[in-house]
Order: sequence, then structure tokens, then C-alpha cells
Amino acid sequence: MNGSDDEIDRIQRRLAALRGEVGKRIVGQTDVVEQLLVCLLCDGNAVIESNPGLGKTTLIRTIAEATDLSFSRIQNTPDLMPADITGTEIIREAGGSREFVFEKGPVFANLVLADEINRATPKTQAALLEAMQEKQVTTAGETRELPRPFFVLATQNPIDQEGTYPLPEAQTDRFLLKILMEYPGRDEEREIVERYTTGAPDPGVDRVLSREGLQRAQHLARQVPIADDIRDRAIDLVRATREAENIEFGASPRASMGLVLAAKARAFLAGRTHVSEADVEAMARPALRHRLVIDFRAEREGITPDDAVAALL
Repeated sequence: MNGSDDEIDRIQRRLAALRGEVGKRIVGQTDVVEQLLVCLLCDGNAVIESNPGLGKTTLIRTIAEATDLSFSRIQNTPDLMPADITGTEIIREAGGSREFVFEKGPVFANLVLADEINRATPKTQAALLEAMQEKQVTTAGETRELPRPFFVLATQNPIDQEGTYPLPEAQTDRFLLKILMEYPGRDEEREIVERYTTGAPDPGVDRVLSREGLQRAQHLARQVPIADDIRDRAIDLVRATREAENIEFGASPRASMGLVLAAKARAFLAGRTHVSEADVEAMARPALRHRLVIDFRAEREGITPDDAVAALL
């Protein structure tokens, strides 16, 4: 790894402190927090699927505050236009003259929460996905770079599917991870109620990782060594999805790259300088579940993408 032991140790301590800051506001959801931080270390994008009211916005806003990242939220609706996201040119008067000025949209932030992305029309989804993939937007014939680092964290509601435009498989493949946010346990829900119904002030969050520190962590995470046999196991797992009987369409080589990169980031986040098989197994479901199309017969039997990945593991 291209970094001194002291530098690596310092950044890993900062990442551990980041988890602690998130814990000031978010009760439980340790796997969700870990997977989100893995996504940031991979410089990737994630889609989060959960029911309403589980604290997605609070979680992502807290991460932005603790990492010195600018934050914006886009509430997707069927009448949302691409220009509402990317920005538009407006006429501004100054000194008796008029000129066109580009007014930046909410996508010009480091951390963008795209709430209920499946409620936006395909045209608006395409504009957001261009930003995700190219780290730039094209408006009025001009291409504009987005701030770095740049992440899109999109949410989907698994219930209430009326009036939605599901993302095509080719577009969901552009998300590094699909994260499932479950209901909290009874003790966790009790703590949430006690914490937020007593009138106590909102717990402040300290800035523990700078923008430059995060970019350096991304660079170091990519350099975490992985043994040939562990890397090959990740590749073979992805290749097996293309031949499994209960999977109609398997994952692409982009999934192989994403799985290896996510395993490296998880190892670095845990304070290690090598990838273990446990890292590959832990990241297999979030890295693959949105890239698989289950055969209709298996789907009729109640088999989910997670079940299919578990069988291959």
C-alpha cells in the first residue's frame, strides 16, 4: 500500500470515529452504516430500499456533516424535470444589461440523496444516472463537472408501487451496492423513542474526516492487497450467477470489479490491510442482489436474489 503505517493507522482511526459520530444519531443499523461507508470508500453509488420512517435522510445527512461534504436532497416526483436536478440557465439583469447565468441544481453537491428514485420519469432518471456514471452533467449544450467526491444515494420504497417507474436492470447495474434497511429491534426502537421524545437537543456531530482525508482513504482502500485465491473466488461467484438454474440473467464483469473493490473497502474499514473470505461473503449480497433477475419459476416459489446468492456461496 502506498502510504506509511502511521498514515494508514490515522485514517483508519478517523473512519472508526466516523462510525461513532453516526451512532450519536442513528440507533443500530450497523450493517447499513458499514455498507454505506464501504460505498464512500469505493467512490460508488448505492440504492437503499426500506420502508418510510427508518431514518435514511438523517443517516446520510449525518455522514455528510461528519465528513465535511456538501449535502442535498432531491424528492423525486413524476413531474420532476431533468433541469430541476441538473440546473438551468436564467436571465439575470446587472448594470442595465441582461445575461444568461447558469443556476446550479441540487445535483451539484458531494452527497446527493435521491429520495424515491422510482417515482421520477425515465427521462429524469437518465439525467441523474449520467451524473452518477460520468461525474458531470450536460445542460444547454455545455458539459459541467460535478464536485469531487460525488456520491448518489438513491432510495426506493418496497411498498406502494403505484405511479412508479422501476429502474431497468441496465441502470440498477450502475449502483455499486443495494442496501436493505430493516426495522429496528425492540430494544433499539425503545432507545429511539426515548432519545427523540424527551425534548432533548439534537446531538451534535463532530467533523472527524476531511474531504481530502476521505479521498486519501479511497486511494488507500483500492490498494489493499487481496490474495489470488480470494479474488478468484469472488470472480467465480459472479460467473456462477450466469449459469445458475434459478437465475434468468446473471451479473456482469462490473459486478466482479464491484465485489472485489467492496471487499477491499470493508477490510480497510475494519482496520485490516488484507482482504479475507469473510469480506467477500459479507459484500456478496449487497453487491449482487440488484444485478440478478430471478427465473419466474423460482420467483413463484419465493426465491429472492439473496437466496440465490446464498446458495452459490
